[in-house]
Amino acid sequence: MDKIKLGIIGMGNMGRGHAKNLIEGKCPEIDWVAAADINPERIEAAKADRSDKVVYFDDAIKMLDSGLIDSCLICVPHYDHAKYAIECMKRSIHVMCEKPAGVYTLQVREMNKVADEHPEVSFGMMFNQRTNHVYRKVRELVQSGEYGRIRRVNWIITNWYRSQAYYDSGDWRATWSGEGGGVLLNQCPHQLDLWQWICGMPVKVLTKMHFGKWHDIEVEDDVSTYVEYANGATGVFIASTGDAKGTNRLEIQLDKAKIVCDSKTIDLTVYAMTEQEFSRSATTSFAQLDSEKIEVETDGLNPQHYGVLNAWAANILRKEPLVADGREGINGLLISNAMHLSAFLNKEIELPFDEELYYEELKKRIATSKRKTNVVSSVADTSSSYGGTK
Repeated sequence: MDKIKLGIIGMGNMGRGHAKNLIEGKCPEIDWVAAADINPERIEAAKADRSDKVVYFDDAIKMLDSGLIDSCLICVPHYDHAKYAIECMKRSIHVMCEKPAGVYTLQVREMNKVADEHPEVSFGMMFNQRTNHVYRKVRELVQSGEYGRIRRVNWIITNWYRSQAYYDSGDWRATWSGEGGGVLLNQCPHQLDLWQWICGMPVKVLTKMHFGKWHDIEVEDDVSTYVEYANGATGVFIASTGDAKGTNRLEIQLDKAKIVCDSKTIDLTVYAMTEQEFSRSATTSFAQLDSEKIEVETDGLNPQHYGVLNAWAANILRKEPLVADGREGINGLLISNAMHLSAFLNKEIELPFDEELYYEELKKRIATSKRKTNVVSSVADTSSSYGGTK
């Protein structure tokens, strides 16, 4: 086999975005042969992009049972990610799942359990920001140990601005029953994944959330979180879809260096000695630690979505490494579920937390959730969106 035969479930924003990359030939080892969507308008729109060589289905299971595909890309609303991943795995169909891994960790644990039962399946998660040369280099700098332990990490990620029209483009959007969360579930899975990928998992989470503060929605559109790590380090994570001109700034303070990253550049300041050594040896009250700015070299590569798909195809064909194993999707979700639970209960949450309790709290909100009636259905070009969103 020199190419994988791909089916796509869900031809909305992300499905069409991935299809565009395939049509443009950015994934030479992938043959796109089928697509499924329950919305006939989306199928017709997809056909307008490409009708030759692609078979279209009005039901995902029909496509999975068609015998046409050996691999599947899942681009449906969040609650159905685990459901369709499991259906693929049971048929030994390779799976690439859009972020997030799911809405609540219990369903993702079930997905991961089935994945472990099907080692023949290549299971990947669409964490395309891991392909960004800047974040790959930051991770390398932090995990090298050269600059000591992490002391503090702050991430302000507010350049996710969304208008009300965005939220009104689908009845499932920004509802507890349809999406299961707001900025943390839709936009920030990328940063939550990178945060733990670079810095590790926190052990305590304290969050304040505003639900529908900037938009007419049920779920969170403004979040401020404080975390603690096992080594005593602390962190802050701030996210919003309401800042007209937002910020993306990751700052990591280490024993012997400071890293500042804006997703495009890395500012590395290296100290002459560790802060601990300097504090003990300084002889004046207002002494300042000598430091120098270091130019950071990267490989410059940032293939994003098609890079994840190409690595996945190479894993299927030649057992080459994935950008992100699908089982890792639970890590960022654990953090966001802990954030939600902290806000729901108005208290600090320790990890591991009671995942059954989180699900019960989520179900309370699902029970009173209302789908929108003023929907203006549309499929938007996500190429200009930071990192791509659904």
